Amino acid sequence: MSGRQRTFAIKTYGCQMNEHDSERLAGLLVADGLVAAERLEDADVIVLNTCAIRENADHKLMGHLGELKALREANPGLQIAVGGCLAQMDPARIRERAGHVDVVFGTHNLAAAPELLRRAQGEGPIVEVLSGPRSGADELAPALSAVRDVPWAAWMTIQSGCDNSCAFCIVPSVRGPEVSRPMADLVAEASTLASRGVRELTVLGQNVNSYGRDLTKRRPLFAELLRALGEIDGIERIRFTSPHPKDLRDETIAAMAEVPAVCEQLHLPLQSGSDRVLSAMRRGYTAQRYLARLERARAAIDDLAVTTDLIVGFPGETDAEFDETLAVVAEAGFDSAFTFEFSARPGTRAAMDPSAFVDAAVVKERFARLVEVVERSAVRRNEARVGRVEEVLVEGPSRKDPAVLTARTRQGKPVHFDPGASDVAVGSLANVEIVHGAPHHLLGELAGVTSAPRHRTRIPIAAR
Repeated sequence: MSGRQRTFAIKTYGCQMNEHDSERLAGLLVADGLVAAERLEDADVIVLNTCAIRENADHKLMGHLGELKALREANPGLQIAVGGCLAQMDPARIRERAGHVDVVFGTHNLAAAPELLRRAQGEGPIVEVLSGPRSGADELAPALSAVRDVPWAAWMTIQSGCDNSCAFCIVPSVRGPEVSRPMADLVAEASTLASRGVRELTVLGQNVNSYGRDLTKRRPLFAELLRALGEIDGIERIRFTSPHPKDLRDETIAAMAEVPAVCEQLHLPLQSGSDRVLSAMRRGYTAQRYLARLERARAAIDDLAVTTDLIVGFPGETDAEFDETLAVVAEAGFDSAFTFEFSARPGTRAAMDPSAFVDAAVVKERFARLVEVVERSAVRRNEARVGRVEEVLVEGPSRKDPAVLTARTRQGKPVHFDPGASDVAVGSLANVEIVHGAPHHLLGELAGVTSAPRHRTRIPIAAR
């Protein structure tokens, strides 16, 4: 160890909020004198940033911790830390099942991770999980020192926690109630990001539609925030996730339609098409209310792409209720969907009666049928774009073929194209003619570069 800097690697599970938390954690570790390792196996510090939404996340974590035990035996100086939602939910279980973990920290004290790692070197294993944010609200601090994967795109957290009580969701228990950041702080952070070359900003929150309700004590401020961010010079694309259908207000739809920087993309989780199941889920809307709000959004926002979340096999779901979901999904005609088999999370209302759980074989059969319906509409919508020239933001080489570039339309659709002899820099805007539509991507031909990246310096990243 003498004569060289300690290195770190971060393994992230779960959602974009967790990805952004990992970026913030990487920035904290760099500020503490560590450098990112090229490979996880070469790191002196390994942090696992966990998710608690589904049971398979637990299995992945425990499996990975088992693999890290062998690394620890080969390198006794290796430090292993576990943070995030699963650590917040059940820290004792992590220490019990993986005694080689040095530090366990939760969602409310991410900023303390470097200090905890230093202390653990002298004191031994440390578990510090707080019941709520300590002074300064670590999870709501500006993330300007975050170590991002790319210089042209950034995430920005606008709120933490959730005030909803969905029967299947553990998030309110691990993230706490909704706390919004002041709008002036968000505009200042976004302006600084723009000055550093960020041209695409993704706004994050558990329910972005309700942003600011705790600040005003009366109404959300999300539409006003979108308009304020849209006025920042240099921010050319604004995305957000995730909104709640019951809180999708007309003023938010109007802001999406009227602010040029806000992308024509809406992720609107349906979860089920059965009114009885939606009520049991405590979602706060019916299938028809969902479809009505979706229709209003599509009527107001030209060329809107809509994605969703769907849960198959919620406790008590009957064949007829699942058929209702298929019918609503077919009517909605989504561009794509994240489909999940129900996963019982301890402490949630949906996990209280195991006798109501749907047989696993039935769930798998329903899941396959749902995917067919979703992909049918996805192909139809993607094929409708053939012949169009799309402005895309170039993200980098394709994972399958490094000679092909991957980019993304304003609707969030991935496009693969061959740049040929053209010099197309990552982070640039280009025009691509769409020649083929598949269920999960588009294929295109380069029609020309419209705007080079404003910042070509690559920021080093932590090993993922």
